[in-house]
Amino acid sequence: MASYKYTARDAAGSELAGTYTHVASVAALRQELQKLGYVLIRAEAQRETATSFGPVRARDVVTFACKFAGMYSAGLPVLRCLETLEEQTAQRALKATLADVRRRVETGSSLKHAFEPHRKVFTDFFLGMVEAGESAGKLSQALELSARYLEKRLDLREKTRAAFVYPLVVGFVCCIVVTCLLIFVVPTFSQLYTRLHVDIPGPTRALLTLSFVLRHGWWALLTVGVAVPLALRRLLKHPHARMHWHRLRSRLPLVGPLCALVSVSQFVRTLGMLISVGVPIIDALAVAGNVAGSEDITRVLGDLQRGTRAGRPVAESLEAHDVFPPTVVQLVASGEQAGILPEMLVKSADLLDKDIDRMTHALLVKLEPALTIVMGLLVGLILMGVYLPMFDYMACLK
Repeated sequence: MASYKYTARDAAGSELAGTYTHVASVAALRQELQKLGYVLIRAEAQRETATSFGPVRARDVVTFACKFAGMYSAGLPVLRCLETLEEQTAQRALKATLADVRRRVETGSSLKHAFEPHRKVFTDFFLGMVEAGESAGKLSQALELSARYLEKRLDLREKTRAAFVYPLVVGFVCCIVVTCLLIFVVPTFSQLYTRLHVDIPGPTRALLTLSFVLRHGWWALLTVGVAVPLALRRLLKHPHARMHWHRLRSRLPLVGPLCALVSVSQFVRTLGMLISVGVPIIDALAVAGNVAGSEDITRVLGDLQRGTRAGRPVAESLEAHDVFPPTVVQLVASGEQAGILPEMLVKSADLLDKDIDRMTHALLVKLEPALTIVMGLLVGLILMGVYLPMFDYMACLK
């Protein structure tokens, strides 16, 4: 897909200039303009408008989804909703994205196909809900559920991040204190040891070497500090590397169970909302697996779909895998028996979210004193390394 800056002429001979984004070729652009009654005169390939303004933030997407759902539920046509939201949006990347969606709707595209080129912005879940809502005549309900889900997911993510602010701040302060000691304090004592001709023990020698590296090789450390995260981020885009990372993360104490629970909550909630608007359960399982982004769930997804095709109850399929907690299995079984499976799936996700809150709090209770102890040990080791030669020197004076 590319963006084109074009000039076109209408039936009266008036010229129109503009930019059309996410179009496959000039021929496709000509066809789109012909639907609007224009004849293409010239076209020039451009960089995509949305990406030139940077990524679209998750909070902006949630705000858009909530407003879009509210306006459409109030009776406004889809095109009018998009035009209004495009005018009101201050974020330039989202504004450009909505402009492209609006133009596609104007040319007769369905809402799902209009959002399709921006799948990375609006997520597979949103597109699946929109498609299901359009096909089942429940677009209003689908948009409202989508907005509620995206808001719930963002709140959970922000709450989890906020919970780790204190440990991150403590860790950052610890790094600053240790770096300042190594750069400014240790060199002063090094000069003192040289003048006193003191024998330097091994720990102090290692400390002086580290100080020298920080003072004279900071540029190399900075380069490595920037390059390594970028390399890891690029590496994790590879399926095999991402699979190994997920396996490693799942084995970490405390953090592993928490991440697993977050993935299961997203999977179950997505599955329940998709089924509630009429998405076939096989398709809903596929979308929910993509949204969860967990290697464990991806691994069992094929078995869940095969079991559903064979007519096996969903609860029985879930129970066969230890990824899903017993509470979820029991609620799903009750929902299938009572004919309210979507509601019970969402209910089980709510219970999982409460468990996530408790686990996050328990993790922080253990992390905070541990970080304080680590910070104290680091500073203590540095001070011990600094003063060890002084103790030996004082012993010689006696």
